[in-house]
Amino acid sequence: MKLEETLKCITPLDKVVMEESQRRWDSIAKPLRSLGLLEEAIIKIAGMTGSSNVSLKKKSLVIMCADNGVVEEKVTQADREVTRIVAENFTKEKTSVAIMVKLSGSDLYPVDIGMVSDTEEFLDEESEIKPLNVLKRKISYGTKNLAKEPAMTREQAIKAIEVGINLAIELKSKGYNIIATGEMGIGNTTTSSAIASVLLDKSVETVTGRGAGLSSEGLERKIDAIKRGIEINKPNSKDAIDVLAKVGGYDIAGLVGVFIGGAAAKVPVVIDGFISAVAALVAVRIEPLVIDYILPSHVSKEPAGKMLMKSLGLKPFITCEMCLGEGTGAVALFPILDMASEVYEKMSTFGDIEIEEYTPKV
Repeated sequence: MKLEETLKCITPLDKVVMEESQRRWDSIAKPLRSLGLLEEAIIKIAGMTGSSNVSLKKKSLVIMCADNGVVEEKVTQADREVTRIVAENFTKEKTSVAIMVKLSGSDLYPVDIGMVSDTEEFLDEESEIKPLNVLKRKISYGTKNLAKEPAMTREQAIKAIEVGINLAIELKSKGYNIIATGEMGIGNTTTSSAIASVLLDKSVETVTGRGAGLSSEGLERKIDAIKRGIEINKPNSKDAIDVLAKVGGYDIAGLVGVFIGGAAAKVPVVIDGFISAVAALVAVRIEPLVIDYILPSHVSKEPAGKMLMKSLGLKPFITCEMCLGEGTGAVALFPILDMASEVYEKMSTFGDIEIEEYTPKV
């Protein structure tokens, strides 16, 4: 589906179903609202799907993999070849998140949306998507250097968004009940910091961290590159796609599409960390109703992590000072949601055990 067509499919949450879900929680034989955010999550998912019978049995993680031209500015410790190596290791279950995905009973879908090199094995554009295969959806071989010129054209940014939209819709058609978001791309904390600075109207210094362990000197180069990129490209903070195209990356754009596509398909999409949260913010700035279909996972250790959660109006479930990316935080939420849904589905009601129901305090 095209972006404009997809946006027209997004509707508000089903409030009637959410009320049904709330009544189910309140009938369960435990203190009212005692599972806090977990109850709220199940109620929100009910509103997304239009059914108070919440199922999270089939779970997926989408990892958008792409490279960034700004790496030329020496803003990272590793070179861009690492993106390909890690992408291939996803398929071999040799990364942190691949191990976590397997343990959580989920399926992993890595996507080459803009790496500078090709993986040894990938599916082409016409192949059916399968877990643990790098799906080729390459827009181009990496973006341009945002410190010198726009990272991509507006058309490329929209095309990358549409990759994410169509993948989310296809996963829903395959029966997936929930989608986690992840990314892999050397230099993507630089692009994410640039977008965050513009959209949050914060100084570059405030939103920029060391990423994967930059030295103080490296951090200075990173901040300088972002400042130059914003000054040269002049992204329009009122136009999220313009910001994305000028100082963003393909991985972020693809995730923007996953959030938008998930909203259109009425399937919950889970934010991972800093980069994923930036993508969520872009998606919500494009269409505010998208926020109804987003769940947070953790709050990133990156400087802008809390700022992004506040801007999105979301309360993270987990605080572990994580900053690995790749979807690790999002997948860590899956077992927690599984436990919440099991209680919601299987626990006895007050009526079942013949105990007088609790009543809400007035």
